[in-house]
Amino acid sequence: MAKNKKNWHPEFVKYMDTIVNHENYKGLSIKNKKNGKLCWIAPANSDIGQDRIKWCENKAKQLNLDIEPGVYAKVMLEIHPTKSKVCQTCGKSMSLYYHYPNANFLSDLNNKFNKNYTHCDHISYIWDDLIQNNIQSQEIAQYLINKGELNLQPTATKDEIINELELVCRTKGKKCLGPGAMSNFPDRFDGFHTYNRCCRTQHDKGRSKENLKSYTKDRRAYEYWIDGNIHAANQFMGSKYFQDTSADHIGPISLGFIHDPRYIQQMDIKSNSAKRDRLQIEDIEKIIEIENQTQICPVSCYSKIIWNHIKNNYDKNNIKKYNDILKQNMVNFMYILWFVMDSCQKKGEDVLVKIFLQPKFKYFKCTYKFSKVGAIIQESQRNITQKSKTEIQRYCNIAIKSVNEYKDKNNRKYTHNLVPDECNKLNKICNLINSNSSENCIRENIVSLLETIQDRLIKNVL
Repeated sequence: MAKNKKNWHPEFVKYMDTIVNHENYKGLSIKNKKNGKLCWIAPANSDIGQDRIKWCENKAKQLNLDIEPGVYAKVMLEIHPTKSKVCQTCGKSMSLYYHYPNANFLSDLNNKFNKNYTHCDHISYIWDDLIQNNIQSQEIAQYLINKGELNLQPTATKDEIINELELVCRTKGKKCLGPGAMSNFPDRFDGFHTYNRCCRTQHDKGRSKENLKSYTKDRRAYEYWIDGNIHAANQFMGSKYFQDTSADHIGPISLGFIHDPRYIQQMDIKSNSAKRDRLQIEDIEKIIEIENQTQICPVSCYSKIIWNHIKNNYDKNNIKKYNDILKQNMVNFMYILWFVMDSCQKKGEDVLVKIFLQPKFKYFKCTYKFSKVGAIIQESQRNITQKSKTEIQRYCNIAIKSVNEYKDKNNRKYTHNLVPDECNKLNKICNLINSNSSENCIRENIVSLLETIQDRLIKNVL
């Protein structure tokens, strides 16, 4: 059955046409579909996505901006002609600047002034509405100055205070205000997510309240079958250490790095968002330092050969290649899991769980205390409740479901690149599983296949 397609609001269609034909975007790649509609969305690794990146980096040089994480967002905001974007779903126009209250700030604001503002109310409207309700301007000013730790006096004008608060939230990591639409370049032509703030939690499943609550139990670690003390990492991410900041995996999970407290650091939300799933040279150096100190391998079992090659030969000029090879290796691993489960059904699922997931079950039986750098300084037996009993099953369910859904995702930027010899080895593994061969024999063949793939990728890419 065909999936239901969401209709784009007429105002958003007009907005697209205006942006595409504006001189500020001259030369930025976009194509038309067969029905004449604009191909507004293009994955970063597509030809159009790569062309957009080159265009944006050239534009950054023209604007004297450094090519570094976050530069795409800076460029696309700088060149946007109206600094206001129409929502794809509802047609509402919202500012691209940080003008809307975030959750904690909104709660405090409403409590302070006994109001019921929403996360879509512009801070300028809130100021004016408070004035209409007989709140003195200096009281509002002092409140915002305190919240943003602004170097201003309460006698400053409304515009001076709002502009300064917006700036520190956008550039200094203050969390009072957020933008009307999040950055999303090169995936979206204008560089901003098609859903505005008004509709994002309802229509973007990744940003639903229920999903956001699960971030301290990082689903990606479950979905990518990542190694590490995953339960300790979940507990560390949910600790007070990350209050008013965000938890960053120094080595991105989507590239095969482990989910472990030793490799998680504090980072302000804006910088973490700009980093996305990219590995930087400074990350490699920090990861090597932690590995030397802890003797804990920073990558999952299926990426160890590639990591050892990178850490012994790393060169800042090869950073894109490191990201590409680790990502390709991850995709190949996910394909192997899918192929085994698809070919061997329940037998394949059971074997893979025993080999890759079961060794991590033990971590769920303990509770941990940490140093500020994530070192486990105390470990004790956990008080097992009915809720905690289901965590291991939840872990397995998410991992298995992600593999079953792997081939159904139609927006995948990478596809597996197994060569014929590797496909033959994969078929042999399935034959061994279906013939009830020993777990050790199956494990050895899987390890051999994973090593062969990594050796080939290193030879071909690095």
